[in-house]
Amino acid sequence: MQINPSDTVAIWILCISFLVFLVLRFPVALVLALSSIATLLYLQVPIVVVAQQTLQGINQFSLLAIPFFIMTGQLLGAGGLANRIIDSANLFVGRLPGGLSIVNSVACMFFGNLSGSAVADTSAIGSVMIPIMIKKGYSPEYAVGVTISSAIQGVVVPPSHNLVLYSIVASGVVGGISVAKLFAAGIVPGVLLLITLCIVGVIISMRRGYPRGDPVDRKKIPSILFHGFLSFTPGLIILGSILTGLATATEAGALAVVYSFCLGFFVYREIKPKDLWPVLVKTFRTVLMVFFLIGASGAFGYAMTILRLPDLITQGFLQISHTPWVILLMINILLLILGGPMDMAPMIVLLTPILLPVCVKLGMDPIQFGLVLIFNAGMGLLTPPVGTVLFLGCAIGKVSVNAGTKAMMPFFIAMIVVLLLITYVPAFTMWLPRFIY
Repeated sequence: MQINPSDTVAIWILCISFLVFLVLRFPVALVLALSSIATLLYLQVPIVVVAQQTLQGINQFSLLAIPFFIMTGQLLGAGGLANRIIDSANLFVGRLPGGLSIVNSVACMFFGNLSGSAVADTSAIGSVMIPIMIKKGYSPEYAVGVTISSAIQGVVVPPSHNLVLYSIVASGVVGGISVAKLFAAGIVPGVLLLITLCIVGVIISMRRGYPRGDPVDRKKIPSILFHGFLSFTPGLIILGSILTGLATATEAGALAVVYSFCLGFFVYREIKPKDLWPVLVKTFRTVLMVFFLIGASGAFGYAMTILRLPDLITQGFLQISHTPWVILLMINILLLILGGPMDMAPMIVLLTPILLPVCVKLGMDPIQFGLVLIFNAGMGLLTPPVGTVLFLGCAIGKVSVNAGTKAMMPFFIAMIVVLLLITYVPAFTMWLPRFIY
């Protein structure tokens, strides 16, 4: 592909300004906006185009699903569902070898299923499970390692707002991407990850002689089952209504918000009127960040499109190698490296337009690529220099970052195995969507 000199200069302006602002630790959304403005000004594109592309990026009805999903997670966290999910998990798997480790992983999966946030998962489950595990004889480092590793399940297992965000961004690249199919595609990788983490946890627990969980009083079993069912219902509402086609992602999210509020306010009565304002503030802060990021990415994507950067990057990968598995390995390595300094939402918004065309040309389904991208981004939450989940878990467990990282490594290696499986074996992500639809 021939590139005229002015486009070459514009590409350098876009890339260098992006890197400079990023190194200066500007917010990623502002980095995208400023580098887009600099590039388009050089190309003599009217500055009003930046505003138009930014507004066009957020002018989508489907984006309403994101604030609903985020608010559902905030309401469930304030409503005290973490303890009830832990009790339910302990009832079924607590007496197995390394029982508290398995309880931790199972509880993280189901709470992450509801919150869609690894940070919220670590905060809610970790603040309960880490002290319990330490009290029962587990080392603080191990308790932190299993918690932060298990919290990553929440970004993959539906209903996750990260999958909704990917659907919106990817639809602008290759056409409509079904949220329902993405949710269905995330189920098998999520279950596979849970099984893998549990196996690693059991092996380590048995080698170190960690105890099983305490037996459950039979009189409490009916209450635990009932409250456990109520706790899982918001996730069932979202996932069931979307997979069956009874509701769109936005409608399902709105239903889940109403149900979660009623559950916490009227049934459990753990949400007080004074708690609603902090819930709204946290929700709006997250939503504003995500929407600003999506809007800025619209302008950045427009600049990349007129410069044909996605095509150039695709050709660059194909010039390195024509072997699909080699290119996919390079993409995974790149995503794991970028996952350290970048948060999840910026990774999804920035890298989807760049890497999705490459993977589609190699024959990978956009839905499979979405799970690979989000899985990598989730693992990035465990790695320095940002490592939000890593630092949060270490703060809760009061251990050093080095100790937490070392304890997390066996689980991280297991996650890499799962990542390679969903990358090179399409059936792990595509079998269930094709079966249902």
